[in-house]
Amino acid sequence: MNQLSINFGYLFEDALIEEINQIGTYKKFVSDTTIIEIGDYIKSMPLLLNGAIKILREDENGDELVLYYLEKGDTCAMTLSCCLGQTKSKIRAVAETDVELLMLPKEKMAEWLSTYKTWQSYILQSYHHRMDELLEAIDTIAFLKMDERLFKYLKDKAMVTHNDVLHVTHKEISEDLHTSRVVISRLLKKIENEGKIILFRNSIKVLEL
Repeated sequence: MNQLSINFGYLFEDALIEEINQIGTYKKFVSDTTIIEIGDYIKSMPLLLNGAIKILREDENGDELVLYYLEKGDTCAMTLSCCLGQTKSKIRAVAETDVELLMLPKEKMAEWLSTYKTWQSYILQSYHHRMDELLEAIDTIAFLKMDERLFKYLKDKAMVTHNDVLHVTHKEISEDLHTSRVVISRLLKKIENEGKIILFRNSIKVLEL
């Protein structure tokens, strides 16, 4: 799997790359596909070869909130926690773009932590990055006004998709930010008047990245 060596060869030693090659299961998901559902028992952990994944939480009413994105070379620390603890998933993972993954059996997760120093370092760094992103998500909700949250959301989405033109509806944005479509439409117009975006019929162009 050449993609594995390209994305992870600089992180992992050859023996670990070879083992991942032998036991990893290649999966491909099209954009907007749910990869992991809340309440699922996790049997394998993903290594992201290509694309971007959106990680969401859901409240008791079924409303969603975006926590962070995973990009090429990432894994989901929350998935690892479920693998090691044999608990149900507390997050929903949705393909933001078309995605290519290697799924690794959970039985190997703990074993590799003691066998490969590079794996241990990778997992610890993943936890650190995800914790930083969760704190950023909390700060965004607690301290930013909704228009600032919205513009940050648009910039983050543009960066993970590597495209400054976003094909997303006002309804989809409102669901991701846990607010109403009317509020989003009003704030998008405000941000456009500030010269930060351009609104089209079915897309949004982000001007300030």
